[in-house]
Amino acid sequence: MEEEKVILVNEQDEQIGLMPKMEAHEKALLHRAFSVFIFNDNNELMLQQRALDKYHSPGLWTNTCCSHQRDGESNLQAGKRRLNEEMGFTVDLKESISFIYKAPFDNGLTEHEYDHVMIGHYNDEPEINPDEVAHWKWMSLEDIKADIALNSNVYTEWFKVIFDKFYEYINVKS
Repeated sequence: MEEEKVILVNEQDEQIGLMPKMEAHEKALLHRAFSVFIFNDNNELMLQQRALDKYHSPGLWTNTCCSHQRDGESNLQAGKRRLNEEMGFTVDLKESISFIYKAPFDNGLTEHEYDHVMIGHYNDEPEINPDEVAHWKWMSLEDIKADIALNSNVYTEWFKVIFDKFYEYINVKS
């Protein structure tokens, strides 16, 4: 099976090439990614704990799902595809904010992503894919923010960046 490729981009999110995912992470090259945030009627966010055998950030808590767009795939198409692959459901998504972040990991890989944040709504239980997700839970944004302050080491880097810099954009009550 051919390794998944990521879309290399410049700082304006213009595609400049394709590269195998692991090579892009080894070279810390900027590439397109997305993060999906699913809320319920109580304005709680569905969090997932990444599977324990993921190649980076295993066992850490993060937003509902995230991944990389495929060549020719829109942000919304990619978000719906991956939401179904990881969490076992699909919903309508809307695009929110986007930002660039860079986070090196202990294993020598670096996430350097132009991340597109999408928001959706769902009230049922997911049917998680155990190859991708260890556990899931609903949490209020206030409780997440407080827990990140106390236990930042149990959350993914991109999730902490989103919460630190873009809280007002994901807080759907506002």
